[in-house]
Amino acid sequence: MRPQVAVRAEATLGEGPTWDAEAGRLIWVDILGSRVHTYEPATGRRTVMATEQHVGAAKPRAGGAGLVVNLRDGIGLYGPGGKDFRWLHRDPVPGRRGNDAAVAPDGSLWAGSMAYDETPGGGNLLRIAPDGATTEILGDVTVSNGTGWSPDGTLMYYVDTPTRRIDVFDVEGQQVVRRREFAAVEEGAGHPDGLTVDADGCVWVALWDGSALRRYTPSGALDRVVELPVKRPTACAFGGADLTDLYVTSARVGLDTPSPYAGSLLVLRDMGRGLAQPAFEG
Repeated sequence: MRPQVAVRAEATLGEGPTWDAEAGRLIWVDILGSRVHTYEPATGRRTVMATEQHVGAAKPRAGGAGLVVNLRDGIGLYGPGGKDFRWLHRDPVPGRRGNDAAVAPDGSLWAGSMAYDETPGGGNLLRIAPDGATTEILGDVTVSNGTGWSPDGTLMYYVDTPTRRIDVFDVEGQQVVRRREFAAVEEGAGHPDGLTVDADGCVWVALWDGSALRRYTPSGALDRVVELPVKRPTACAFGGADLTDLYVTSARVGLDTPSPYAGSLLVLRDMGRGLAQPAFEG
């Protein structure tokens, strides 16, 4: 399937596509551009909202209550229409910013961070409950990236990009245990970035500097590679009314001669079926 351009853009660091089923729209961010984008496939309507800090991720809140965002200095909440901002968890650390995030099946937010200069161990992965209670799930993280859960919620997949691995954990209540390698990306194929899990339990991952998406079966076997017209795809998510379209964000940052599509939102039609993503319950 040939990728199509859903939204032609020049995002510096496009990231975090998320299907908001209640609103019928895709949400994605330009981290370094401090922008939250939305796109409604049924109408073509687009919106862009500026944030006061670099924004690593934006996810819908339950009941159409707005957005939860992973910012430079912590986790914030926006009301409908980008109004009434307030901090839910604020913990500024010089030289650190929020990066990718995901909503767990229980409605909590799992938000990662990283040092701007990618200092090894400069980031972490936090669980933020709807009431703002925060637990550190992982420390000593370098570039916290893709996070997702198996269809039955018993496994969590996770990427710390410089490790070149997708790791998998067993889920026990609000914690994850028994970390082990699920799949590794070989030298020269790019670096694993954002991921999503489909209804068959397969894990799709974007390969930064790899110009491709990969799909791994639940056993960790590579069974599909989809080439893309961008060098730095960053993340992927299923969307559309039936969750069969796979959306891919991309970046231009650091490229001397980016392709014409770098920074755009791409879409691949009829790529299987995704899982309905929960909204943040806060």
